Amino acid sequence: MEAVKESLRVKLLLPLQQPELFAAFGKRAGGGVLLYGPPGAGKTHLARAAAGELGAAFISVGLADILDMYIGSSERNLRATFEMARRHRPCVLFFDEVDALAARRSDMRQAHTRQLVNQFLAELDGVEEHANEGVLVLAATNAPWYIDAAFRRPGRFDQMVFVPPPDASARAAILRILCRDKPLAEMDYDAVAKVTDGFVGADLKGVVDRAVETKLRQSISAGRPLPLTTNDLLTVAQATRPTAVKEWLGTARNYVLHANDSGAWDELMPWIDGKTGKTGMTGMTGMTGMKGMKGMKGRW
Repeated sequence: MEAVKESLRVKLLLPLQQPELFAAFGKRAGGGVLLYGPPGAGKTHLARAAAGELGAAFISVGLADILDMYIGSSERNLRATFEMARRHRPCVLFFDEVDALAARRSDMRQAHTRQLVNQFLAELDGVEEHANEGVLVLAATNAPWYIDAAFRRPGRFDQMVFVPPPDASARAAILRILCRDKPLAEMDYDAVAKVTDGFVGADLKGVVDRAVETKLRQSISAGRPLPLTTNDLLTVAQATRPTAVKEWLGTARNYVLHANDSGAWDELMPWIDGKTGKTGMTGMTGMTGMKGMKGMKGRW
């Protein structure tokens, strides 16, 4: 997924790896990037890989870490999270399902929920000029259209990165990673990739897991480990439907066609107008697979 990784390199990695060059142009390390796309496409893996590439601390923030039933406590929890990240800089602060913390204030009926959004905006800005220097704020969401527009202005989540469903070469690479520690016969991952159009990484993991379960039962009967074959994966893949990509694209289509006056969703246009194939899943400019991924251990 070279196009996605390149966006993260320029925004997050290079300012820390080459600070003198960026300082010459008045650019400092820090800022925010919003990863969005269908469920299971790898947004959380990309965030962890970015932290691993930097050698930076990685703080993953869940809803339970922030939300509290008592008025004012959620805001204090959010402030404490940012303070912890500032003490451990360089640090990647990752908010998953960020739409639950940064929803549109116009949709909120209660004042204290709006205050949480206001606090989030204030923390992204920082009280002091360089308060968040070295703090890289990454957020992921399946529903970017529900996030308050104030988060998208420069200095906050000023860069939105679409994480698309993997193309055929990326699917083959994902399958290769998922199968590499298992007993294998001669495998044709490209053949499996061709019949998994519209599958995201989570779907592919499900295919491999179910194929392994079947092979385990056969191995128990045989009394010895039997290697996993291409046909095992094909059999499961052909009987499996992708989970949520088509439904997600259906929702995205409504926003791209009817609520895109600002041009925020232009990046999604090729995926909903039929130019990328009959299901909108086959191919995308710049997506050359996940050959650069070095596994799931925090690096790409």
